[in-house]
Amino acid sequence: MKSLELLVERIILSSRWILVVFYLGLVAALAVYAVSFLYKFAKVAMNVFVYDDAEMILAMLGLIDAALVASLILMVMIAGYENFVSRFDEAEADVSFLGKLDSGSLKIKVASSIVAISSIHLLQVFLNVQQYTDTKLMWLTFIHLAFVVSAVLLGFLEQIMSKLKG
Repeated sequence: MKSLELLVERIILSSRWILVVFYLGLVAALAVYAVSFLYKFAKVAMNVFVYDDAEMILAMLGLIDAALVASLILMVMIAGYENFVSRFDEAEADVSFLGKLDSGSLKIKVASSIVAISSIHLLQVFLNVQQYTDTKLMWLTFIHLAFVVSAVLLGFLEQIMSKLKG
């Protein structure tokens, strides 16, 4: 019976390597997103003398938004792999934040990134306010506030948990 238990434990523990497929998929998604970013950047660069101030601000906010999304993808890939699959060999990896992203801090960073992305999107909406109905503006604001409240609550819970551990 003990050998069956050991076999089940090995299978369950080894199943974490299935996550590698997801992380490699995120690597491919990040590469595709980089191509999309380059296209957006080229479009902005070609229209630098055509865009007025408002259009240029919207274009820059779009590029900033893309950078934040790409950073979020990278953060999830690295922290998820290290937390759930295997540790990076720090001698070979030249990434200073490895080992500092436990699941709690990862949740806070992801929530903060989502709030930042939502803020930029909401700013883009408000710069084009004439294109939106009052109802849509209200819902977009409520959704953003829900993200903010969630991030604050996650930070508060993480602070409580760290005090309980320490």
